[in-house]
Amino acid sequence: MRMSVIGCGYLGAVHAAAMASIGHDVVGIDVDEQKVAALAGGIAPFFEPQLDELLREGLDSGRLRFSTDMAESADAAVHFLAVGTPQVAGGHAADLRFVDAAIEALLPHLRPGHVVAGKSTVPVGTAARLAGSIAESGAVLVWNPEFLREGWAVHDTITPDRLVVGIPPTDAGDAAAELLREAYAPAIAAGAPFLVTDLATAELVKGAANAFLATKISFINAMAEIAEASGADVTLLADALGHDTRIGRRYLGSGIGFGGGCLPKDIRAFAARAEELGRGEAVGFLREVDGINLRRRDRAVQLVVDALGGLVFGKRIAVLGAAFKPFSDDIRDSPALDVAVRLRGLGADVVVTDPAALPNAAAAHPQLGYAVERDDALRDADAVVVVTEWDLYRREMSPEHAGALVAGRVIVDGRNCLDADAWRAAGWSYHGMGRR
Repeated sequence: MRMSVIGCGYLGAVHAAAMASIGHDVVGIDVDEQKVAALAGGIAPFFEPQLDELLREGLDSGRLRFSTDMAESADAAVHFLAVGTPQVAGGHAADLRFVDAAIEALLPHLRPGHVVAGKSTVPVGTAARLAGSIAESGAVLVWNPEFLREGWAVHDTITPDRLVVGIPPTDAGDAAAELLREAYAPAIAAGAPFLVTDLATAELVKGAANAFLATKISFINAMAEIAEASGADVTLLADALGHDTRIGRRYLGSGIGFGGGCLPKDIRAFAARAEELGRGEAVGFLREVDGINLRRRDRAVQLVVDALGGLVFGKRIAVLGAAFKPFSDDIRDSPALDVAVRLRGLGADVVVTDPAALPNAAAAHPQLGYAVERDDALRDADAVVVVTEWDLYRREMSPEHAGALVAGRVIVDGRNCLDADAWRAAGWSYHGMGRR
């Protein structure tokens, strides 16, 4: 099948490469010439496991190409819309300028029978607003939300846990759903559920999923606040809760909270759209979810201050992690980097290390110190703060090895990912988030 992917950022680049890998003929379109040049050279402009290999494979096969010319999409049967929807400046709503611009540029190249499949995360009602102008060309708009996890995006695209397609209640909508069944045939054959809904429901699925996930994370972090005040241990609490099949253990890891370019802005946009619909009270709890999440960063900083006797000025602090999560170089709204910046603001000599995100971190926060190697960051540190749970820190760093490098054996585990007993047995003053 011939298809185009409009927008080649994180979502679009992965989708284009993945679709080419399963046999489709794909052109990726983006207005950023530098980004297109990098992708055409087989180099992803961001870190994502397996993506560079997938790009090179697609380019070498001739099934994948990239362009800045929207006319290159004219012979595609399906056009996937994958542009960004950032948070508006000075507000919480989603900025849809890039979505609108992409549709306007695509309209002259649409033909009867074409399918435009929206993948961008948008407020409910966006598809209904856009559908009319697309229908005038004889094409049909459907909504096919993405559910990618950074660090697992290639896997999640090729072997998704579900496929959702929102369609209009017309024969053209039914035909579009069948075309997408064909596009995703390998995933469906492997057992991925293919759910056909109305447009509004498909738009709501992504926002609702992110709201639920954020709520679960903030719930266990709220319990961490109670655990700290009562002398309980939040990790043991999470283990006990996780055995309840109605709850489950996944995403009940307490720590410094969530970040990245999707979850924080998506739950804010979700709440903002609910307000516009006159149902803001239905998701009023999301404001507290957001507030709990941000408080965890304050708590991590306070743990460091307390662990150093109330004074961090002039202290050398090794911050292990800059990306908002492992297997990513994404520093957008990163709790890890936020903690580092706050400690630097208190006068600490902060040295940040990360296996993938240092270039992005250094460009955004040149006031911080950086070390490419973990051990260089640890050397002579008065305290160590683990804020991104890379295996390099959680599994491959022994307390004995780290202890031989630091000046002071003080560690703050911002992700509750270390063996507290092992670190204490090695002579470290260990401090977790909501742990005894």
